Amino acid sequence: MIHDAELYTVAPDEVVVTFRTDDDAAVETRVGDRSVTTEGRYHAARVSGLEPDTEYELAVEGAQPSDLLPASVTTLRRPKGRLLATIATVNDVHFGERVCGNLGDLDLGPVFTTAPGEVPYWEVMNAGAIAEIEARGPDAVIAKGDLTSEGSDGEYEMFLNAYGRLGDRLHHVRGNHDAMLSHEIAPGHFGIVVDGVTIAVLDTVRPGLERGRIDAEQLEWLDETAASTSGPVLVFGHHQPWNPASREREEHYFGVNPDDSDAFCHLVRRHENIVGFFAGHTHRNRVRRFDAARRIPIVEVACVKDYPGAWAEYRVHEGGYVQIGRRVAAPEAMEWTERTRHMFAGLYRDYALGSVADRNFIVDF
Repeated sequence: MIHDAELYTVAPDEVVVTFRTDDDAAVETRVGDRSVTTEGRYHAARVSGLEPDTEYELAVEGAQPSDLLPASVTTLRRPKGRLLATIATVNDVHFGERVCGNLGDLDLGPVFTTAPGEVPYWEVMNAGAIAEIEARGPDAVIAKGDLTSEGSDGEYEMFLNAYGRLGDRLHHVRGNHDAMLSHEIAPGHFGIVVDGVTIAVLDTVRPGLERGRIDAEQLEWLDETAASTSGPVLVFGHHQPWNPASREREEHYFGVNPDDSDAFCHLVRRHENIVGFFAGHTHRNRVRRFDAARRIPIVEVACVKDYPGAWAEYRVHEGGYVQIGRRVAAPEAMEWTERTRHMFAGLYRDYALGSVADRNFIVDF
């Protein structure tokens, strides 16, 4: 029997559907006249060689269409022009975490942990993400915060040892978890230029607090960075901005505070080459577009460490870019994420997964 079949990835040239079966099984997934057969209990059916901007019938053998498994899928358009760069991003990797599903004093349950003698779940999830990213060979990899569980030197060293496999392509910035014990783990903002694409990475952390900020120094730097290039600028940081259209200014907002978010949006309005902001922190896939910020995508990518086991790929062309949502597909990783989808009184799947359009979309320049 098929369980939890979800259309996860939609790219210009491929589609990925994930699901599980009660026992080891061979299951055919068909997209138009192309198909792939996956085997085992945990399945990530990747059908490639598709045409961009084309509608295909979609079917998984033994599964009925649903809200999460539509009967048809339309591939993304391919942006115009030459491919300039590819970028991968991860966040909320939480090296050293012991228990998954804690929400402070809130008792929503269930919580999950690794059984004695087993490989820690965060190690399983990150090993899967690293292997998949390495296989795709991006020009740059951005780890945008919560590299550690508690911000200890030992946890940070484990992160560096694991992701160091990606070499000089790896760039990282801290999240709130990384500034709980020390201010020395990956502080500060920085820029990277890859074949005409500028990657601006902000440090949105307020040490000792969950909520974030973008200080005046960083905004001035981003202003100068965007003004110094005519090419696209993609901005990455750990915390998500507050929506300036909100009727209530929440000074304790879980992301970037309202005043700093306002200032960031005003900056974006001045620079048409700033084409997206990409965050983590919330452990969910979500895209918002603010009128105050020229309706560029304000993106949150779900975490690596538990359901759905997410990372994201960006293909930047001369005429635009696509975000392609990825789910760590190693069977041992999917076994963990299929368990943790039931966190927070069973509400986590609907919160973390987001829509297909939250995970996969195109932006034209």
